[in-house]
Amino acid sequence: MIPGQFDYVRPGSLDETLQILKDHEGEAKLLSGGYSLLPLIKLRLAQPGLLVDLRDVSGLDGITLTDDYLSIGARATHRQIHEAPVVRDTYLLLHDVTTTIGDPQVRNWGTIGGSVAHADPASDWPAVLLAAGATIVCRSQAGDRQVAARDFFVDTFQTAIEPTEVLTEIRIPRRSRGTGGAYEKLERKVGDFATVAVAAIVRLGADGRIEGAGIGVTGVAETPFAATDAEAVLVGNAPSDALFRQAGLAAGTQSRPAGDVRGPVEYKRAMAAEMTLRALRRATERALAYA
Repeated sequence: MIPGQFDYVRPGSLDETLQILKDHEGEAKLLSGGYSLLPLIKLRLAQPGLLVDLRDVSGLDGITLTDDYLSIGARATHRQIHEAPVVRDTYLLLHDVTTTIGDPQVRNWGTIGGSVAHADPASDWPAVLLAAGATIVCRSQAGDRQVAARDFFVDTFQTAIEPTEVLTEIRIPRRSRGTGGAYEKLERKVGDFATVAVAAIVRLGADGRIEGAGIGVTGVAETPFAATDAEAVLVGNAPSDALFRQAGLAAGTQSRPAGDVRGPVEYKRAMAAEMTLRALRRATERALAYA
């Protein structure tokens, strides 16, 4: 289809962008990588009055490790994140997910901020941020606002971002000793959106028991969600396949899939359980290696 008419601007700074959003509140749509938004515009599922291209806005693509968290700028591409030494060496969960997103062209141009702000119910990044307990930083002319990932994804294609805000940064808690993460994805073909995918983080205590856990699930509800019932199964117990299967069953039960070309409801619930099991196995192996 042919897109509807819209105006287009390329601001040169973040301050200029924020002023545009204020002046055109509710009419403007931000463009980062474009791989999520442009297809919707072509199908007229999104019809912004003004498209604001962030291509010339500098300072939003850094990847920095602080004392408390890993900071990822919203305009960092999937490829930049994948190739960052700190991700490759320490944040293996992030390295996992950037391997599975789209194809090379998408990974070269698509951005983490664009993906997170788009909030597709089957996208990869939201599950990772939910599992990691990440914080999402949004900026308006009034200043920065921090939103917990678990409060950010409101509904299908809906987030907590206000119309006058720009998502500027993702903060992922600094990895501690005895912590491991992994991402397991079921897809119809390489580069496809997830039929179901699970991000898991396990933190082991000195006694070898699971001291903390995070599980994010995508593809099997109206929005990615934290599998809190599965997390509750894990905490305080020694890791084992039996425990992981119990957690997987809880994650599958908590899911809310719809039957479609990717499979019926019960199949998707079963795959949510299986992907949870696999992600927990690998996350625990990595936690033991990083003890």
